[in-house]
Amino acid sequence: MNNEKDNGLSFTRLIAVIIGSTIGGGIFTSAADMASGGAHTGAVLIGWGIAGVGMLALMMCFFGLNKIRPDLTNGIYSYAGEGFGSFVGFNSAWGYWISALLCNVSYVTLLFGAIGFFVPAFGTGNNILSIVCGSVIIWILNFLVMRGVKEAAGIQIVVTISKLVPIAVFLVAVIFVRAFDPSIFMENFWGDGTVAVLDQVKATTGATVWSFIGVEGAVVLSGRAKRSSDVGKASITGFLGLLAIYVMVAVLSMGVMRPADMAQLGNPQMAGILSAAVGPWGAALINIGVILSIAGALLGWTIIAADCPYSASIQGVFSKIFSKSNAKEAPVNSLYITNGIVQIFLIIVYFQESTYQVFYNLSANMIMVPYLLSAAFYLKVTMNKKGFESIGGTSITKERIFALVGTVYGLWMLYSAGVTYLLISSILYTLGIIIFIKGKKEKNHPIFDKGYEKIIAIALVALAIVSIVMIANGSIGI
Repeated sequence: MNNEKDNGLSFTRLIAVIIGSTIGGGIFTSAADMASGGAHTGAVLIGWGIAGVGMLALMMCFFGLNKIRPDLTNGIYSYAGEGFGSFVGFNSAWGYWISALLCNVSYVTLLFGAIGFFVPAFGTGNNILSIVCGSVIIWILNFLVMRGVKEAAGIQIVVTISKLVPIAVFLVAVIFVRAFDPSIFMENFWGDGTVAVLDQVKATTGATVWSFIGVEGAVVLSGRAKRSSDVGKASITGFLGLLAIYVMVAVLSMGVMRPADMAQLGNPQMAGILSAAVGPWGAALINIGVILSIAGALLGWTIIAADCPYSASIQGVFSKIFSKSNAKEAPVNSLYITNGIVQIFLIIVYFQESTYQVFYNLSANMIMVPYLLSAAFYLKVTMNKKGFESIGGTSITKERIFALVGTVYGLWMLYSAGVTYLLISSILYTLGIIIFIKGKKEKNHPIFDKGYEKIIAIALVALAIVSIVMIANGSIGI
């Protein structure tokens, strides 16, 4: 189980992929995004508390599954297929892939919004100049990953170190210039009563999930790890470091500006917060940090997004068209298809004048299903105990608690996301059925293995039709 791969990703590179992919835009915008949703100090702290416990449970689920089922080398989406059948497994893979695509679309708009601070011609990141330049970057990244996943991941180490510097400056500057005001932190701690506390807490979910997307990156790339034992350790190490950073940023931000003022800030909102604390140079520094951060996140998610359908195709979950690779073991067709779809979404961004927040909310909603299914599969594994006899020193009761908490958190994510994004996500999941059917026909297999799979497919199509009708008549919008 611990055999080394000469060309595999080391522990350090796995950590770099996790942090590089996870610290993207969320840390620079989450505090103000929560404020714009009506969340005040108390609700924000509860929201991060829920996310911390829930995401830790999910990480422990991934860690446990990596030990119990090391044969499932494609991580987050192979778990769903093993536990609940081919169609559910496909949807987990499809949801993860689309989430990764939407990550890159949202990152491009935030990237050029940050560049717009220095070069006003880029505006807020969704004008024609931003889309053209963003498209060029997407295809440059395509070329880099074509040269090999290991080489591309190595760049992440340098980028990860670079992006952490402005965040560290934010934390140190706010503390040492004494910009943190306890009276601002405590003012309207639970809000003014116009928004219920539960609704405030629900308003934090999208931002917290978005902030942690990518933390499972080492599990997704577990098939490429140099040592399988590094995968779980890298996931937990990356998670704990990220949680500490996020909570410190949230607490300090709420002591510098009131929620109503933060809600009015433009992207990236951390720039406005630091500017209020130390002056204009703070905004410039944070925008530089965003540019570095997004550059690394775009590379990390290009790797992950391309690897997802490639690995799924190798397993027989996706159509075989995604399985082609080159001499560098880069997933050629998967890369071109993935970035081709990203390109289409970038064109949509321009014509619809869509914002960073629109696409990150969609991305967060798409990944909630794979997260839930992974936790539910681990709960199933802990209940039947199969595989635990092969590893010593593991408490089955403790693992069941992690699995149960992770599953409950997955259900909470779907509940708190709200009806609008649930309906819109159903459209994206329904489109995947076409690829699922194509893959089944290529293997001359029955389309659905079990009766409940057909029921799920019918329900998705029905929800998608309802969603399209409601969007057309203006009943819902994003």
